[in-house]
Amino acid sequence: MPSTLSLRNIDRYFGSTHVIRDVSLEVDKGEFITLVGPSGCGKSTLLRIIAGLVAQDSGTVAIGGEAVDHLRPKSRDIAMVFQSYALYPHMSVFDNIALPLKVRRYPSIARYPLIGGLVPGMRQAREDVAREVRQVAAQTEIDSLLARKPGQLSGGQKQRVALARAMVRKPAIFLMDEPLSNLDARLRVHMRGELLDMHQRLGATFIYVTHDQVEAMTMSTRVAVMLEGRIIQVAAPDKIYSDPVDIRVARFIGSPEINLCPAQAKAGAVQLETCTLPLAVAANGPVTLGIRPENLKIGGGKADFSVKARFERVENMGNEALLYFRSETADTSRLVVRQSAPELAALRAQGGLDGVMKLSADIGNILIFSSDGARLPAHGARSAKVAPVEAVQA
Repeated sequence: MPSTLSLRNIDRYFGSTHVIRDVSLEVDKGEFITLVGPSGCGKSTLLRIIAGLVAQDSGTVAIGGEAVDHLRPKSRDIAMVFQSYALYPHMSVFDNIALPLKVRRYPSIARYPLIGGLVPGMRQAREDVAREVRQVAAQTEIDSLLARKPGQLSGGQKQRVALARAMVRKPAIFLMDEPLSNLDARLRVHMRGELLDMHQRLGATFIYVTHDQVEAMTMSTRVAVMLEGRIIQVAAPDKIYSDPVDIRVARFIGSPEINLCPAQAKAGAVQLETCTLPLAVAANGPVTLGIRPENLKIGGGKADFSVKARFERVENMGNEALLYFRSETADTSRLVVRQSAPELAALRAQGGLDGVMKLSADIGNILIFSSDGARLPAHGARSAKVAPVEAVQA
């Protein structure tokens, strides 16, 4: 069975700038896949190529097993929500949402205001369109705004209208370019739930673009991390977090950023002061150790790895705290420890939050990266612990 969407060796240049670099991606029917990456990495351009709004310089886009490179956007059975809204300013909110349904269901003559009502069956068709428009308007909390024009709306309200206009079409593929970026925090959480409910209800394919890793981690079937015009890794959210294939992925996913410590590999092993990390490949030269903040502990008994670090400050976030340290070794790396509120309270009660302290981690929770950023496999290493999704904060 062919994928719902297939991208093969997509390249795109803007002048001499290579924006999309040999991108290939297979998206199965019903998936919710998120393209996540920093601004300027090419994710929005790739979405526009899928939609047919921008032509690739090389490569092929196929939907349902058929190449669509020659098809205009309206013929690709997709709906796109733009970050810039793209609403019709002279139309009401109701008419903006209803327009895709009218274009599909009404005969051309029925769109004329005077004679349209004389076309047989138009009364029922208009009632059906009105019912569907009000349904999606209620889901996006804009049912009280249907009579307004876009110029009378706030930025967040305009974004919800654009989202409702895509939802009402029920296309085979939804393309969403940071659709929640202009919403307040409460409504953003609500709309994430609405999008997931809609995805499950419709069984449609969602391709979602964001730079917000919380959106990517909480909503997606799979996450595709884009950096510098390339897709670096595609995997389930938990695997992206716990098993990154590249140091750039490890640094981008997770907040606060993964702890990184320089080290040296010799004869296929990394020799540290307190332990040896055997590698599954023959590696020599500089490497980087990566430890997630929740896997770095204060104190510790028989831990495989430990380092002395000087306490700098604490960020109390209510249910947890982030403790910042500076390594006492020559590289003076900054280290962050994530602790629960009870753990922080106990540490303060013991008077142990000051000066130089011992930080430790189990060997199975240490990621090792080569000098070019590629992940190096370690012999007998246990899988890194996966932080709960809500702990991966923006």
